[in-house]
Amino acid sequence: MLGEYRITGRRAAEIAACVERGVAGGELAPGQLLPPMRELAADLGVNPNTVAAAYRTLRERGVIETAGRRGSRVRARPAITARDAIRVEVPEGVRDVSTGNPDPALLPSLAGVLGAAGERCDRDPVLYGDAAVEPELARMARADFDADGVPAGPVAVASGSLDAIERVLAAHLKPGDAVALEDPGWGSLLDLIPALGLRGVPVGVDDEGPLPDDVERALREGARAIVVTDRAQNPTGAAVSAARARALRSVLAAHPEVLLIEDDHGHRIVDLPLHPLAGATDRWAVVRSIAKAYGPDLRLAVLTGDAVTVDRVSGRQRLGPGWVSRLLQYAVVGLWSEKAVDARVVAGSYGERRDALIGALARRGVTAHGRSGMNVWVPVADETGAVARLLHAGWAVAPGARFRMSAAPGLRITVSPLAAAEIETVADAVAAAAGGETVRRFG
Repeated sequence: MLGEYRITGRRAAEIAACVERGVAGGELAPGQLLPPMRELAADLGVNPNTVAAAYRTLRERGVIETAGRRGSRVRARPAITARDAIRVEVPEGVRDVSTGNPDPALLPSLAGVLGAAGERCDRDPVLYGDAAVEPELARMARADFDADGVPAGPVAVASGSLDAIERVLAAHLKPGDAVALEDPGWGSLLDLIPALGLRGVPVGVDDEGPLPDDVERALREGARAIVVTDRAQNPTGAAVSAARARALRSVLAAHPEVLLIEDDHGHRIVDLPLHPLAGATDRWAVVRSIAKAYGPDLRLAVLTGDAVTVDRVSGRQRLGPGWVSRLLQYAVVGLWSEKAVDARVVAGSYGERRDALIGALARRGVTAHGRSGMNVWVPVADETGAVARLLHAGWAVAPGARFRMSAAPGLRITVSPLAAAEIETVADAVAAAAGGETVRRFG
């Protein structure tokens, strides 16, 4: 059943660690069927409860999945194998449009605000017991939420969007719970869910956001949480429209017990209005990272939500890292105070490149998507072949497999590195790589 790989161990932790080593090293392949618990217990000379505990640990870590009498097997994408591994190596001389990074030319200088923050810390050092959230940061963040129609709620600070989302999920869910996720969607989030021992349920996406019928199905089938990207959805560029928001709020209102998490990482890099869903359920959170607008190394996101959710997140944070560096918080206050980023300029720059590429592809008979943000999604019939042909043509794109659960194949192209003069060239390459076929659907 396992070929040459032998599972060893006397304790549950040892057995689980042995399986994890096999998966991480490639000896146990995705989809590999594991021995029945009683069979492995007999082989190891241990109590079946010991093997059951090991398998339970592996399920909670997102390494294996169990399907009743059909047994336990290695997950198709084990949590210990990150989706970032699904990438192309970029040879010298190949243009890399795969990264999802912002355009460095659109990022503000950090020297002044970090220097001022350091001087402030010198004058008044932050010590244990001080407030976890800089009051001015909370005030400014809350004012922005208010302006966008996000319901009232306290503000917390986390180390980026993924950290915030993880903390909100952990505040309410337990291993084994199901979470409705956009498909295609953010690869890091698709990795996080099984790593937390949770189960992802795919929800289809179009240019206006998650499909209401898919959301209704996922919630009816027992999903206890849903994560929605409001704008600049990664990888498709979708943005929730006013009509879609109304439809989603109607679906969510029938499931008030569901945890709703909105990821608005596109704040300050898009010019489309926010249509929040928050308040449609009893437990909710809205997360805003500053990475795309101000720089990925500023590991900071603000979040608001219902009082219970934010209190649980803040309480657990106090028992771990304690707080996000006030030095970074002071720097962000400085950036916001100086209006260091003009959202109209940034959104316009990305929009020009995005629209130009989508238009160029359309003229070549290739359908592409990208309503907001810095990425363009191109559905293709043969993802692996298209990626390889593009690499041969001098372009490295992100394989859609990094972002998919059950959705159809596609490619993600990040427009931020592209100059206007390159648009026609990359469109020619994509059209040739796609084999001249037009694929019109996301999933």
